[in-house]
Amino acid sequence: MASIQKRSGFRLSSDEPDSLRINSEWAIMSGAVTLVAWITLIPMGFLIWQSFMTPQTNSKPAQFTFGNYIEAYGSPETFELFSTSVVFALGSSLFALFLGTALAWMNERTNTPFKPVFYALSIIPLVVPGILFVVSWIMLASPKIGLVNLVLRGVFGTEYTFVDCYSLMGMIWVDGLHYAPIAFLLMTAAFRSMDSSLEEAAMMSGASTMKIATRITLRLVWPAIAASALILFVRSIESFEVPALLGLPVGIQVFTSSIYDAIHRYPSDVGLASAYALLLLLITSVGIWLQSRISSQSNKYSTVTGKGFRPRVLDLGKWRFVCAAFFFIYVLIAVALPFLILVWSSLQRYYSVPSWAALKNVSLRAYDTVLGYPNVAGAVWNSLVLSLSTATIVMFLTAIICWIVLRTRIPGRWLIDNMASLPLVMPGLVLGLSIMICYLTIGGGIYGTLWILLIAYVTRFLPYGMRYNTTSMIQMHRELEESAAMSGATWFQSFRKIVLPLLKPGLVAGWIYVVVVSVRELSSSILLYSPGSEVVSVIIWELWQNGQYVELSAFGVMLISALFVFTLLAQEVGRQFGIKEQ
Repeated sequence: MASIQKRSGFRLSSDEPDSLRINSEWAIMSGAVTLVAWITLIPMGFLIWQSFMTPQTNSKPAQFTFGNYIEAYGSPETFELFSTSVVFALGSSLFALFLGTALAWMNERTNTPFKPVFYALSIIPLVVPGILFVVSWIMLASPKIGLVNLVLRGVFGTEYTFVDCYSLMGMIWVDGLHYAPIAFLLMTAAFRSMDSSLEEAAMMSGASTMKIATRITLRLVWPAIAASALILFVRSIESFEVPALLGLPVGIQVFTSSIYDAIHRYPSDVGLASAYALLLLLITSVGIWLQSRISSQSNKYSTVTGKGFRPRVLDLGKWRFVCAAFFFIYVLIAVALPFLILVWSSLQRYYSVPSWAALKNVSLRAYDTVLGYPNVAGAVWNSLVLSLSTATIVMFLTAIICWIVLRTRIPGRWLIDNMASLPLVMPGLVLGLSIMICYLTIGGGIYGTLWILLIAYVTRFLPYGMRYNTTSMIQMHRELEESAAMSGATWFQSFRKIVLPLLKPGLVAGWIYVVVVSVRELSSSILLYSPGSEVVSVIIWELWQNGQYVELSAFGVMLISALFVFTLLAQEVGRQFGIKEQ
């Protein structure tokens, strides 16, 4: 009894039976651990099992086979698939890293003007669903109808195709541009916390700004650069929207599009898709492992110590206006043009490229059509319910898991931490596939309902809740919990009245983030939805598949506007809880 009390950090009150107090405390903890284990490990087991099974048809049951792996990795096309996937992920991640790092350096380490405005505008692409960003660039960079090509052809009087989004380079451009804000935020945090004394010493020695940036600044933030590159690589190799919309129409296959093709062929070859998925899972696992290794060695590059410091910026002189122009061009390309082309398309009766002649066709008919679309209201409601429920469940569940990992001495608690972080290495399409196989096999009537989407969303975004709650809980001293226990409080009373209120900034920030990314989620939803359980990302996908481009644009404009307003309101509410920009 004493050992249990010491481990948990609570003293049992005299007016309540010891067994009841222990059971209530550990019942909640064991329930949370069991739930996390179920949603993360069981689908993975079914995915591995299905990879050894043949397709099942009405006349032939599924049988054990190694044929899926032979077909997936024994054909000459396998190397081309692997190399194309790696080139796409490597190219888009390096492009996003270069762009995001350059923007972060200008914003944090220089005296570039209008930095607060550029900071706010630079992260807007994070709010835009990936499928809408890709569609907007199809309207901008398509060889036939792309606005950029049409303008340049008119200027130079030629039929030459200047840009082509339906190519590997076009895929890299769109994917890298969409993920650049992630690199921007990651590198902004690194530059913001870096001591500037070494830069100042180099400046006093007569070094140029470029030499200071390349030989000192970038070397000091090398761990952040390497970690950001690996994170971006994982995000790119699991990307679904770009390969599906830009690669498949011209026969460019990567792992995610091959998985999608295998599932949607007849008969559906789930076993082959599982074999592809396991290699994709292995690649992302190696990337995450390397990122964690780099992060664990980051103390070698520490420059901020217990001594006070005040970050100073570099004076660029006249070059600061060049940096401001670079920011402006980025905002124009990544934010303004994609959104404006969607607005233009939404105001047309039938899609036509911007021109003076097309102005006479301006109409709000697309908005009326979308609002009257039979599935839109249900999809919006489903997304609202799923996003709010997912965020609430994820943040509360991970708060309990983080308490177990950080506040107890349970043997093997690091396994619980790794288990809750496991979905981080599972691409959305792989996660959706594993959950689909799991609940089609065990039954229960969950498949085809909102419940399976809720399970997928909670599983997918569990690691993000862990990140936010762990960061906040590490900063909390346990003396308040110990005082509550000495006063006779139960574990749940202490957790509800002390731990959760102290976690409020992290809880609210994580809740806001999970709500936004849940609304955007497509890769796992595309395999799990059914009639009646559509979400907004699936509606956008269906509108694109049906060729309803103006209706898609109208729906996209309304969705982006709603997410942007929600983010602004949420940030304002977050400030009331002491949340500051990281």
